[in-house]
Amino acid sequence: MAVAWLEDVRSTDVDGVGGKAASLGELTAAGLPVPSGFVVTAGTYREFIENAGIDEELFSAVDVDHEDTEALRDAHERAHELIMETPVPDDVREGILSAYRGLGDGERFVAVRSSATAEDLPDASFAGQQETFLNIRAEDLIERVKECWASLFSQRAIYYRNRQGFPHDEVDIAVVVQEMVPAEKSGVLFTSHPSTGDPRIIIEAAWGLGEAVVSGSVSPDNYVVDKETGEAETITVADKKVMMLKDEETGETVERPVPDGKRSKRVLSDDEIAELARLGRRVEEHYDAPQDVEWAVYDGEIYMLQSRPITTIGDDGIDVDVDAGEPEAAVNGGTAVESEADAAESGEVLLRGLGSSPGIASGEARIITKLDHLDQVGDGDIIVTEMTMPDMVPAMKRAAGIVTDEGGMTSHAAIISRELGVPAVVGTGSATRELEDGQPITIDGDKGTVREGIEAEEEQHEPVEDARPTTPVKPMTATEVKVNVSIPEAAERAAATGADGVGLLRTEHMVLSLGKTPTRYIAENGERAYVDELVDGIRTAADEFYPRPVRVRTLDAPTDEFRQLEGGDDEPREHNPMLGYRGIRRSLDNPDLFAHELEAFRRIFEMGYDNVEIMFPLVNDAQDVARARDLLREAGVDPEKREWGVMVETPASALEVESMAEEGVDFVSFGTNDLTQYTLAVDRNNERVAGRFDELHPAVLKLIGNVIETCRDHDVKTSICGQAASKPRMVQFLVEEGVSSISANIDAVRDVQHEVKRVEQRLILDSVR
Repeated sequence: MAVAWLEDVRSTDVDGVGGKAASLGELTAAGLPVPSGFVVTAGTYREFIENAGIDEELFSAVDVDHEDTEALRDAHERAHELIMETPVPDDVREGILSAYRGLGDGERFVAVRSSATAEDLPDASFAGQQETFLNIRAEDLIERVKECWASLFSQRAIYYRNRQGFPHDEVDIAVVVQEMVPAEKSGVLFTSHPSTGDPRIIIEAAWGLGEAVVSGSVSPDNYVVDKETGEAETITVADKKVMMLKDEETGETVERPVPDGKRSKRVLSDDEIAELARLGRRVEEHYDAPQDVEWAVYDGEIYMLQSRPITTIGDDGIDVDVDAGEPEAAVNGGTAVESEADAAESGEVLLRGLGSSPGIASGEARIITKLDHLDQVGDGDIIVTEMTMPDMVPAMKRAAGIVTDEGGMTSHAAIISRELGVPAVVGTGSATRELEDGQPITIDGDKGTVREGIEAEEEQHEPVEDARPTTPVKPMTATEVKVNVSIPEAAERAAATGADGVGLLRTEHMVLSLGKTPTRYIAENGERAYVDELVDGIRTAADEFYPRPVRVRTLDAPTDEFRQLEGGDDEPREHNPMLGYRGIRRSLDNPDLFAHELEAFRRIFEMGYDNVEIMFPLVNDAQDVARARDLLREAGVDPEKREWGVMVETPASALEVESMAEEGVDFVSFGTNDLTQYTLAVDRNNERVAGRFDELHPAVLKLIGNVIETCRDHDVKTSICGQAASKPRMVQFLVEEGVSSISANIDAVRDVQHEVKRVEQRLILDSVR
């Protein structure tokens, strides 16, 4: 049989159905209210790849160096291609569709969720690495099952298994197909306090589907409930700005604003709290261990959607070592109880909680019990509060760390701390009562501890000697020498070059690595998830270079690159995509989609990264610049306060640079690859005319020289970030013309620094001779 019904699945079947399905089967058998469904077994997946004869090629394709980003991407693409292009046998297809027709009226919307057999291992958590698809019907079901199979070989999953030393051929994947619950309200509950183990139930609740809670896109209400009576001891009502819903027209999951009347309204009634507490106790009794439960409410009925053991409660409290970037994993990481020797060596452990944002920070505790106390938080203080709220974000940006009494991995404190890159320990239970204002403490956002005293910081960096200059003294130059960064993962290596900043960080690589067009990714994962991907990528580089500037270019991918992604079938087919629908012209034509990119910048600035600069690609004239600037302002980014500029990549932009300067740009940057091909009418991807491609052609140099001169007259900085910036002859020309900065490839930074210094010294000597 290709499938097994959840009612027939037990925990002993985990090898065949994965951890998620085994848990759902147990809940179903215990008589708990679980949506009906079935699981496409791991054996079905294994038979699929073996009978089709793609197994050996599949495992060979993903046997790559996981630190080689290009190889990792190629491995994912090949694995995805192998699975998606291999037809599912007729008997398997019919078995799955027949089971689907057995659900309700046979036309129900279902959730299709991966259930890998390697999830929830004692020494490695694979949870959250595979796909989930919501609101699926018969016509899309088989393809979504295959997508779940293929997600076993996402770039992230390949990388993680390689890092863990876990053989790819030893991991199988099952797929859970369950009736969708069109939740009116949903959330998570912990049947015991997740950090202290106290007999209290912690419930987090929000409006709509639970994805908003587990993904961290909304700050949920928090209810602390007496385990015996089911009565709420503490209720913290959050400002719930967004909710996830099923679009009635398309059936897709969409993010929508919460109606004003419900944003600050309490989600759960007393009766619902009591019933959730009762069901939570039943789940805990069934497993004989504290549980982390996902739940939903529809039409007055409560449904149990998932349950996992709380592994963070130790005999004497807990330490937590969990990937804070995995909301689905929540508190499902490994438990690591600190030894007495460790505690003595690093200061007495005063409190234990849930490590929700990694890192170690020391400072004075600043006890915040009222919002009007926030102005007392200074740079480097540790905020200690019951729960953080949106009004506290400005103070959180000043703080070195955050400690809260309540909350879990999806609490506001956890979400914002991770966004700010600030260590945080949440759910300590009594930090505001046990710590004193001004008390020196050290928090560990990995282990979840609050220790006594200030501890010396230790620098921890992985070696990047291959990028570090062999000559120890950096040449001092008036012309800044920056570095190009193609992907955020290369930022550490780029920073080791000693460059003066990043002259070009490409947004398109962050988007293309998602494997889906922005429109498809947003449709399946939500707007917040898309913005989060951009924020994370930009932050990686901004952190490595801070306070050196990082110039980030907005999306500039031609249609042929988008067509290779999921959702790319709708992309226009162009004879020469390099001359087509790309750069700022595409962004201005899709302002709603472009707004998500600009929202990422707004959040980056809100988080305190004042070293980030915005660069718009492929502009032609002042009209393009003015429209982009206005959209920037509409997104909440003040162009008067932030550094922003444009790429000069066409003869039109070079000739119109004065009018663009008058629109308020702070800088222009030459993209010599495009500028050369458009000036010389040479398609740089056409091998028949490749020999005519010359960035040092007199016409190209004349355009560059004129732009530098005009910008100097208007106090606008100039830069170059194309491939030609690494050529000595181009460097010589640019320095002589007075360019502000040159951005080179990682391996050319030190050579360019020396070349710039040599030219500058010659110019000084020539001026005095």
